[in-house]
Amino acid sequence: MNILQKLSEHIRQKGLRATFNKVWKHYVFFHEELLWMERDLVSPVPPHKLRAYKPLRLETITAQNAVAFTRHFGDRVGTMAELAREGHTGQMYLDENGDTVAFIWGSKRDYHDRHYYGCLFPVKPGEFFEFGGELTRAYWGTTLSVDLQLDLWKTMAAQGCNKVVDVCESHNIPALKLHMRMGYREQGRIMNVYSLFGWRFYRETRYSDSRLDALRKPAPSPVTAEAT
Repeated sequence: MNILQKLSEHIRQKGLRATFNKVWKHYVFFHEELLWMERDLVSPVPPHKLRAYKPLRLETITAQNAVAFTRHFGDRVGTMAELAREGHTGQMYLDENGDTVAFIWGSKRDYHDRHYYGCLFPVKPGEFFEFGGELTRAYWGTTLSVDLQLDLWKTMAAQGCNKVVDVCESHNIPALKLHMRMGYREQGRIMNVYSLFGWRFYRETRYSDSRLDALRKPAPSPVTAEAT
């Protein structure tokens, strides 16, 4: 499929305005705000109402078994193998057919994200940087979104870590709500990623007011008895 065919198909599926915005961000300019989050590895996760899922097999990602990504994440096979060779800690969940349905990564050292944002995420001693977590659509809304993080935290704690840090796109509401559900707190730092005609620029800024408060459900008003 050539570029014009892809463009026509995207317009048919998403509409002209959405297609124009995507082309503008890809080829002209975009600005992404990445909010820094953190939490310790021992505090319990708040209660949730996520669905259960069928048992899956947990495995450490290696350059040799990255082929398991082929069915659901076919474009990531090479990247997964590369991250494993670089020494990052990756974990994946396999279904009964041996296909990867979810994965997540952690890095104890500064992480240079060459595959997506292109910037360097610094990691302090005792921390690890969590990145790349993803589930296939069939597992959205299940407790796997919690379990894959808890399992990674246990693995990284065994390697001497006591804190997890990561970044979340400021416009990604589902991901922000997941961080709230997992008990993360804001660091008050933003990694700003800019792209202008393919050139990338980065700068860090800080903020004081919470960016998550607007997403919290308001507490129900107390019910009082009316006088008769």
